[in-house]
Amino acid sequence: MQQDQGGWIQRLLRSSSEHGGALLGLVIAAGLLGLPALVFGADVAPAAPTEYRDIPYVGSRNVIWVIAQLHLLLAGFVLGVPMFAWVCEVVAWRGGEKRYDKLAKEFTKLLTSAYSTTALFGGILLFLLIAFYPKLMNYLTDIFFPSFIVYCILFLVETATLYLYWYGWDAMQFGGKKTFHIFLGFMLNFFAFFIMIIPNSWATFQSSPVVIAEGTDMARAWAATWNPTWWPVNIHRIIANVVLGGYICGAYAGIRYLSAKTPEERDHYDWMGYVGNFIGVFGLLALPFAGYWLMREIYQYNQQMGITLMGGFLSWLFILQAMLIGVLFLGSNYYFWLGITYRIPGSALKYRRPMLAMLVVLLLCLAVWMTPHSLVASLEEAAKMGGSHHPLLGVLGVMSAKMTVSNLMILVTFMSFIMYWRAGKQDTAGWAKIAKAIMGAILVLAGIAVIILGVWGYFVPAIIRINYFSTSQVLIVIGVMLTITPLTALLLKSAKTTTEMVWGKMPPRAGYSLVLNAVMVILLMTLMGYARSSSRVHWHVYGVVRDTSQYAFSPALGYASGIMALCTFFFCMIVAFIFWVATMGDKAKVATTSPSKGELPHGMPAMAGASSALDKPEERKF
Repeated sequence: MQQDQGGWIQRLLRSSSEHGGALLGLVIAAGLLGLPALVFGADVAPAAPTEYRDIPYVGSRNVIWVIAQLHLLLAGFVLGVPMFAWVCEVVAWRGGEKRYDKLAKEFTKLLTSAYSTTALFGGILLFLLIAFYPKLMNYLTDIFFPSFIVYCILFLVETATLYLYWYGWDAMQFGGKKTFHIFLGFMLNFFAFFIMIIPNSWATFQSSPVVIAEGTDMARAWAATWNPTWWPVNIHRIIANVVLGGYICGAYAGIRYLSAKTPEERDHYDWMGYVGNFIGVFGLLALPFAGYWLMREIYQYNQQMGITLMGGFLSWLFILQAMLIGVLFLGSNYYFWLGITYRIPGSALKYRRPMLAMLVVLLLCLAVWMTPHSLVASLEEAAKMGGSHHPLLGVLGVMSAKMTVSNLMILVTFMSFIMYWRAGKQDTAGWAKIAKAIMGAILVLAGIAVIILGVWGYFVPAIIRINYFSTSQVLIVIGVMLTITPLTALLLKSAKTTTEMVWGKMPPRAGYSLVLNAVMVILLMTLMGYARSSSRVHWHVYGVVRDTSQYAFSPALGYASGIMALCTFFFCMIVAFIFWVATMGDKAKVATTSPSKGELPHGMPAMAGASSALDKPEERKF
């Protein structure tokens, strides 16, 4: 081909020379020889715009998967910690308890160490999405451009607020300066709230898009933001962030407790571990309710998407979810029971039987929750069973049974906390017997009502069970907590302390349980992240923008489990690095700066596990 082309050029030059146009022929030949260069240099539009790019052997989706999940986990921690850190600071400010201020500062120290890492992964994620999915990002940018600008402004403002809040901690401790510091903490959470819900609109729009009418850019962005699953995801993420932040802070305290060198450090980090576990459990009790609301809205938006999640190939994810949540409930209750045994001398024998009964109930509920509805079986096995469902256990695999046992597990966990709260105290109020009888009756009747509604759910249409029976179960459990909590607080207000709280005596397995709880939460969040994204199946934007790449398929559960395990491992390594960075400054402090052992439990309110007797320093017993 090149020889033919060369011969053609030579004939052109010879012909031009014969006609006296040698110079013209040279110009023409040079132009022809330069055509390839002109092709590369010319402003010529490609045949079609680039829709996807890929990374050989690794895969662009896998890279996006890992980076996005790490960013979301870090963001959950960064957005969750400021909430209870600010609450602790307010408690210290209003009650004069300096150790709560110290605790809030230690929480914020972890926050500042993680903030820059979160922003780094967010920037990496943005660049990779633009590079690997230019068509999708162009579509989303065209819709949400105004909210992109708002998000950038909010990010800058939150960064400035966080730095003022952290670096001004010691300088703003008294008078009006402390009030201003409290205000900064409030504004930090205010900005963080909007920084969370704005990106949620982008993600939820992909799963539940709405019809976007013609109009201004702001009107189109506003219409797309208010999609059906936006607020359910917002509420679910707020609670999940509190759970994640609480359990990770608890894990930090557990690690510091295991490595403590002095009794003062053991006392402090034992208390910090309790607070972190309490925060995690506080959010965990409400999280299933938020998850139920989200799934309900998904079903109402698109029934097929709901079936894909709960009854299709993704349904086994919820069996894994049940296992993780069950372990999390067991770990949280186990930590409460260890606290009763080791922090409150003399309470172990009194509460041994109730703790054993609670353990049995939790294990039975977990067994029901982990029972699948359908089984992967061969033709021979299916013939012996009479179908894909087990003849006896198949009834336990439907949502009526699972909603029932999840509510029972929440009730048991709530009563574990009440039992821990009441341990070491003797009622003195004249109406104490009546109050305890009322609370016992409420608990028993609530449990019976939850079970009856669960069994009745088998005999009514699914729409009735979902809209009325399951909702009633949730309201019953919430009513129990809203009734028993204030009654217990009133009883304990006048109660006599029989056993003082002892900190720093927990066995090492208590610290390990705190770390285990944190790992379970991380695995759970990676699991549900995969479920939420895979529910779109072969759509980037469900029903609007189809995935036409080579990855337009849902990863197998085994493959997805491997990626989720990898994400969990990387995140744990990042958290370990954050913990190490956060503790570097503590190693340089002199031992005299640590609080005394006797100062730690002073004035600790009943909700934190102490007694009113400890509020009086002169009455302390060492």
